[in-house]
Amino acid sequence: MPPRRRTDPEQGRAALRAALEAVDAGEAPERAVLAAAVRFTLEELAVRHPGGSVEVRVPPFAAVQVVQGPRHTRGTPPAVVETDPLTWLQLAVGRLAFEDARAGGRVRASGERADLGELLPVTAPGT
Repeated sequence: MPPRRRTDPEQGRAALRAALEAVDAGEAPERAVLAAAVRFTLEELAVRHPGGSVEVRVPPFAAVQVVQGPRHTRGTPPAVVETDPLTWLQLAVGRLAFEDARAGGRVRASGERADLGELLPVTAPGT
């Protein structure tokens, strides 16, 4: 069963564009815009790479489970990736490589399947 979308894709793409435009202008995106952009890109990741072996967390806005493999039902998942919202958006659109973010301490990743490098980006910045 494909993951359920909570964010309308059109609204999500608009929020992503607005958030990136704010960042490019040196401003902080509005919280609601940032939240919608994060949720949209996480949902896009879950649609493209369904599964339950990796939990991707972008607090305080959302978390999704992705990647085929062992699924967890309670407690800590077998693999966890966590980052802040602005780093996630840069990863999601390909402005930042996963390995660079991880090496720079901007992403915390643990577990056997926690390398998302081959799964990113999930959308282009202008979409």
